Amino acid sequence: MLSALAFHAAALLVALALDALLGWPAWLYARIGHPVSWLGRLIAAADCACNREGAAFALRRAAGVAVALGVIGLAAGAGWGLAGLVAGLVPAGWPGVVLLGALCWPLLAAGSLHAHVAAVARPLAAGDMAGARQAVAMIVGRDPDRLDAAGIARAAAESLAENTSDGVIAPLFWGLLFGLPGIAGYKAVNTLDSMIAYRTTRHRAFGWAAARIDDAANLLPARLTGLFYALASGRPWAALRCMAADARHHRSPNAGWPEAAMAGALGIRLSGPRLYAEGMSQDRWLNGAAPDPVAADLAAALALFGRVVGLAALGLALLAVGVGGI
Repeated sequence: MLSALAFHAAALLVALALDALLGWPAWLYARIGHPVSWLGRLIAAADCACNREGAAFALRRAAGVAVALGVIGLAAGAGWGLAGLVAGLVPAGWPGVVLLGALCWPLLAAGSLHAHVAAVARPLAAGDMAGARQAVAMIVGRDPDRLDAAGIARAAAESLAENTSDGVIAPLFWGLLFGLPGIAGYKAVNTLDSMIAYRTTRHRAFGWAAARIDDAANLLPARLTGLFYALASGRPWAALRCMAADARHHRSPNAGWPEAAMAGALGIRLSGPRLYAEGMSQDRWLNGAAPDPVAADLAAALALFGRVVGLAALGLALLAVGVGGI
């Protein structure tokens, strides 16, 4: 009989394998969409209905708290219900592991993350700046027309590092602790943050709770992701030194840890000033004495990402075997 921790670890290993092998197939997306897109439609509807222009700041903040907690509770509750259904329908042990893994599968993003960054790396390596700018615009909010080759490589590498935490390690972390309710609740947190946690006039009050909850939910996973990058890099001390020196200077309380680890591991500089639609952001450099990344560094970042995912899979396997005795 598997313990709860071993059961979750084994199921997440199945989910990670399905994500790596299949991604989220286009035919399935065309038929049913994607769970994250379902959450997105719910959040967009709540934003439209509850975030009233002209309302008092305190009321908009209270509405944002209620929406954030409601969406997270709904997602976690749906996960709890589905997990209970699995437990009631299939025998304990490996049938339940496989079915739970299939339910967790769409809530991981290792395959899509690799594909999106590889779509930038290929044209950049070929000198196709127009293609590289078009691809990087799909994953970052910067003005792609103002990015040179180094800016494109830097933006893609930063997105890869940050989203390794958001799309892979954090879902695995919360899924390992709490099963399907944990991973579903986390995806709600992350989707809320990506949609309404902006410091714009419209979302400064309404998105406050979403941003703070996301900061808390990613506090440990982001640092764990940085550690994984250091361990998988072959240059762990360089990555750890860069994290210790620079991560806390990032404008995000969490994204700086995996980004600094990648910068130190690859011997490149990341972050720094960047141009968004709303204006120039004067961010500090991570590993500022190093050179800018080039196309070959982006390929190296993708290879390092693959090793990080492999390290996470190994950790899950060891937990399944060690805790479950299988």
